[in-house]
Amino acid sequence: MSQGKQYICPKCGNRNYELDSFAATGGGFAKLFDVQNKRFTTITCTQCKYTEIYKGSTGKMSNILDFLAGG
Repeated sequence: MSQGKQYICPKCGNRNYELDSFAATGGGFAKLFDVQNKRFTTITCTQCKYTEIYKGSTGKMSNILDFLAGG
């Protein structure tokens, strides 16, 4: 991250992080047919492993990455 807002862990103050994502099953028909229609992005501190989870779609994940990268 070269410019803009940088990630700072709210628990330990570390600036290094790992990004990941996962999908989960919602309720109703999605659960019945095991369709993973809920998408989440995680940001995990590399030092204390504190993890923030953001609900969103693939487009929203890009927005989070842009925010962290200062774009």
